[in-house]
Parts: sequence; structure tokens; C-alpha cells
Amino acid sequence: MANHNGVIVTRTPLRVSFAGGGTDLADVYERGHGAVLSTAIDKYIYVTVKRHSPIFKEAVRINYSRSETVNSIGEIQNAIARECLTLLEIDPPVYVSTVGDLPASTGLGGSSAFAVGLLNALHAFRGERVSAGQLAEEACHIEIEVLKQPIGKQDQYAAAFGGLNLFCFRPGGSVTVEPQRFTNGTLHELFDSILMFWTGHQRDAGDVLVEQRARTPANMDALLEIRAHAYRLQQLLADHVDLSAFGHTLHETWELKRSLASTITTSQIDGWYQQAMASGALGGKLCGAGGGGFLLMIVPPARQAQVKASLKDLQQIPVRFEVHGSRVLLGSSD
Repeated sequence: MANHNGVIVTRTPLRVSFAGGGTDLADVYERGHGAVLSTAIDKYIYVTVKRHSPIFKEAVRINYSRSETVNSIGEIQNAIARECLTLLEIDPPVYVSTVGDLPASTGLGGSSAFAVGLLNALHAFRGERVSAGQLAEEACHIEIEVLKQPIGKQDQYAAAFGGLNLFCFRPGGSVTVEPQRFTNGTLHELFDSILMFWTGHQRDAGDVLVEQRARTPANMDALLEIRAHAYRLQQLLADHVDLSAFGHTLHETWELKRSLASTITTSQIDGWYQQAMASGALGGKLCGAGGGGFLLMIVPPARQAQVKASLKDLQQIPVRFEVHGSRVLLGSSD
């Protein structure tokens, strides 16, 4: 297919996973099924793709937290960029640039959002429109099958589909997406009660997940309970949200998650969590695989000033709901 001659820009949301994380790993869902309740948020990964000008000495330029200038796709060190370009058979010269609203390795699915956003941009560059399901599966193929990352499938689907969904992961690898419908201002009430604090620690999810994966047989009872919490939270959002019950379930999920691997939490993170709870939070969890990233707390608006004061050394990042998954903002297949 002919390559697009213009500039393509995509915007892909990050995500917050409420419950079920860890059950999207094949080691778990192949023994039954996995389930994750998660939401896309209004923090994004932006990807730009264009034909690189022949006036430059290099044939390929990739800009992210560093800059790469090489002469062939195979020389690219950024593994996700290299494999996305290879999968879609993009020939040099090509320019790819990405920037995020938040740092990488913070537990919000940034790596998978980059994969989904780059694939979306490259398909548009080729003049193709593709479904969210195809983007998610291609990203899973690259990250899990090609690059052998010890991760699950929830992040790719959250980035591709957007919205608040219950994702079910079936034996064989198929995924069902259940968008959640809301009434009575439930969504606004939920997001009005979410406080997100940046711990200041970045950590590669793979470091945590390797140990967690090795302990899967011993952790199965806890993982099945974590899966059940995803369904419980889904029910709690079915009507006017019960914040107390929602927060309590998150707290139970966090207590279970802490037991899955030794690197999921630290004494410092536990201290911050306990301070927030003592100041009026109803429950919460660390986003992502663990070890750092963002601390999510459910706090009624009337108590938020006290909780923020108790965590005054941490930067609070406001987040809201994002209905859309990965989108092409500039350029199209037309």
C-alpha cells in the first residue's frame, strides 16, 4: 500500500486499572479466565510520523526521551518502535517522534499506549483505517510475542478502546470488551473522588512481573480474589456509586496485590498509603505493576484537603475520564 506523504499525529490515552491486574497474564487466564476493570484517563501519549526529508544524512530518525539517527529499521534501539515499523513494513526514510503528558514507567500503561499510538499512526501513514481491536492485538503481538515482555494484555486494550471497560481474557488469548454504561452522574462522582499522587519513582514493570509470574501457582487464590474484585467494582458502578464500598474493595485489592511479589511496594509507599487512610481516604492502590509510579486514593471531596495535606511532599496530578481510545488527530487515509 502507498505510504502517506503528509504528517500523521495520534493521541493515545493512558489508563488507570481499578482491579483485576495480574489476571490478564497468560499464566493466569489460560487456567480459567482473567478480568480487569480499568478506565482511560485524560493523559496521553502523542506520536508523530512523517516521511523523513532526503536532505538529512540519516534515513531514520526516532525521537523519544533520546534521539536515534540510523540508516535502517533494524538498527533502531527502541524495541517497540523497531518492531512496529517492521511489522507494518515501513520503508525508510521515516521520522517518528513521541512525547507523553507524564513520565514513562509510572504504572499507567505508557509503553503499551506508545505501541498502540505508533501502530495507529503507521496504519494512517499507509493510508489504512483499522479497528481498535486490531490495534490492541498488534500491540500485544509485538510486546508479548515478539519482544517477550512478561506483561499482560490489559494495557493495549485500554489504550486502543478508551472509556471505562471490563476486559475479559479467555484461554487461547481472546479478549472481550464490555464498555460500562453509567447513570445518575456516577462517572463524575467517581472521578471527583479520585486523587492521584506521583511517588517520584519510575520502575520497569518487567522487573516486578518476572517475580510475580514465577509465583503464579502459589498466588492463584489471591489472583482469583483480585479477579472477583473487578466484577464487584463493576457492580458498584452500575448505579449511584457507593464510594465507601468502592474504596474498601480497592483497599482489599491492594492488600492482596502487595502479597504477589516482594518488589510491589516499599516501606515508603506503605507509609504514604497509611497517612492517606488516616486522613480520610476510603481506600486506594498503587497503579501498575508496583514499585513506584502513581498512588491512587479514593477520597470524598469533603476530606480531600486533609489527605492532600498529609501527602504534601507528593505532587498531586488531577485526572478525568477519557471516552476515546487512540485517535488520529492529524492526517488521514483520505
